Amino acid sequence: MFAASSDVLKQAVEFQLGGEATFVQSVPVHESFKWQTVWNGSVHIFNLIDSPSGATRAYAWSSGLPDGSRRCIAVPHVPPVVGPKEAVRAVITAEKKAAK
Repeated sequence: MFAASSDVLKQAVEFQLGGEATFVQSVPVHESFKWQTVWNGSVHIFNLIDSPSGATRAYAWSSGLPDGSRRCIAVPHVPPVVGPKEAVRAVITAEKKAAK
């Protein structure tokens, strides 16, 4: 499985959220529902300066698409997103709602 580098994710954060991102660390996140893995991977944490969102931190990761390509996802640290696990949950929830 291909995972995007921190440089690629930094660019995604800056493009999607604005401002200047600085890599802090990468953490593993495993999200499950009814004992089934929904998402499992590494989330990169960035400090964020001058973002129009007002967030001072962001979470980013890459995710596979059905056609085999990948996309980079960036989520600002804005409540209720207060950590990498919550960022993943927020994206999963939004995608489920959009699919309905």
